[in-house]
Amino acid sequence: MSSILAALSSDPNLLRCELHRLTSQVVLRPDAQANALGVGSYAQEEVLLRRLAPGTDVRLDDLGPPHESEAVLFHAGRLPPGLSPEENTQPFRARHWLFAHQGPLPDFAPLRAPLLERVPDHLQRQVVGATDSEVLFALFLTRLRDLGRTDDPRLEPDVAGRLLRDTVREVEAALVRAGRVRTPPLNLVATNGAVLVATRCGEAPLYYTRLEGSAECERCGVDAATPETRPAVGAHRRRRTVVVATHVTRTQGWVELAPGTTLAVGADLQVQHLPPS
Repeated sequence: MSSILAALSSDPNLLRCELHRLTSQVVLRPDAQANALGVGSYAQEEVLLRRLAPGTDVRLDDLGPPHESEAVLFHAGRLPPGLSPEENTQPFRARHWLFAHQGPLPDFAPLRAPLLERVPDHLQRQVVGATDSEVLFALFLTRLRDLGRTDDPRLEPDVAGRLLRDTVREVEAALVRAGRVRTPPLNLVATNGAVLVATRCGEAPLYYTRLEGSAECERCGVDAATPETRPAVGAHRRRRTVVVATHVTRTQGWVELAPGTTLAVGADLQVQHLPPS
């Protein structure tokens, strides 16, 4: 099973600090044979992707971008023989959007063409790999395009969440038409650096936590003895971050999304649960 970690923070300067706070709380690579490790982040108007070497003993500190970033999205999965890591490593990027999918969908080949029929030509041309995940991303982007909200910096988190939820429903409907009695686990996560949305379908768990500000930071050397006059103290107290993860070492402090539930988080870091409808 692949893994996902995503975070949206109120302070892009402290995103690396927030990831460090999660040390020992999450499992980034539950499958020792995962050979496709990728992480996406933001640098002002740029969206940056990094592929990590398959043999990397990946740690949370490795995910922190060397620049300011409001959000980060990491995925670790196993690609079957013959698939190029350059084209098939998640997360996938399109314009300002990053996307990751935990799956995979078994026997997806017969569904690929019918699902892509609804995707406009210019988005179809962006599907260069062979994974089901990239098709799901194209379906999500199609829904954003249909509303004219792909590049909208004011996109409401609940709107983005409903579009992600509807993408899952579209896939579920395709599975039913193909004769599948039971939908496999299908967790999707997406961010544009301003909103973070995640939806859970099936038995595979999906968790989130909200990190509140603290005047202590091991990474920055800020502790109870640090003078209040240091700007770092106030900055660390004001920071807030929402983190989504598929694999946690303990559930204390984490909230498990119920199956069918979608999480939507905006720049204000308020958490919304969108129930099935």
